[in-house]
Amino acid sequence: KEICEITPPEVTYQNISADGTRKWVMRMPGGSSIETVLIPEGNRGTLCVSSQIGCALDCSFCSTGKQGFNRNLSTEEIVGQIFNAIASFEGIDRNKERPVTNVVFMGMGEPLLNFDNVMDAVNLMMDDLAYGISKRRLTVSTAGVVPAIDKMSEVTDASIAISLHAPNDELRNELVPVNKKYPIDVLMTSVKNYLSGLPDKRKATIEYTLLAGVNDRKEHAQQLIEVLKGLPCKINLIPFNPFPHSGYKKPS
Repeated sequence: KEICEITPPEVTYQNISADGTRKWVMRMPGGSSIETVLIPEGNRGTLCVSSQIGCALDCSFCSTGKQGFNRNLSTEEIVGQIFNAIASFEGIDRNKERPVTNVVFMGMGEPLLNFDNVMDAVNLMMDDLAYGISKRRLTVSTAGVVPAIDKMSEVTDASIAISLHAPNDELRNELVPVNKKYPIDVLMTSVKNYLSGLPDKRKATIEYTLLAGVNDRKEHAQQLIEVLKGLPCKINLIPFNPFPHSGYKKPS
């Protein structure tokens, strides 16, 4: 007789803000910790999950990248984040109330560099016998690991987001170094191919962190329009969140 035990990560810190946002620090085996955040908005609850401890991509404006890469999270550790988030809502009828309606892989790490574990977690979260998250409401974010984007359509039909942050290769090489390997035109072609292979019409989310005086000028906006021509997408403009010694400032 075989016994399988699935143990969620240990929650070492929880904070609930006045607007209902919940933030957890969860300790993983080995002692390292990750962060998970739930953002409520009306009837929607968006859970931002981590896929790695640290990150190897070293984007110049990202605090996680400055920590370096530790390891990939297992499928169990990724799914454990949604388990803990839902479990924190005591006394609700889970057949009627859904505190987590959306999941975004936008926490610590580059999801597509932990491809197998992330895809297993994605498909489990979307399974009606598990959490039943809609494919339109589950988004995998990537800085642009093109071979993995090309492979995604073989294993999932989840939504996709691109951490772009710059409208030209010269600037993106500086901000998002993986661009040196997979430049913007190659990345855009890959994303278009992924979207065209989905069974329904869907848009990519373009994430663009605004850095004062770096990528927030009028010419950058004009360049961005050209880069995104022909790509079904929506743009998420994110004011930079300063951290010590980052060298960047939040736009005014």
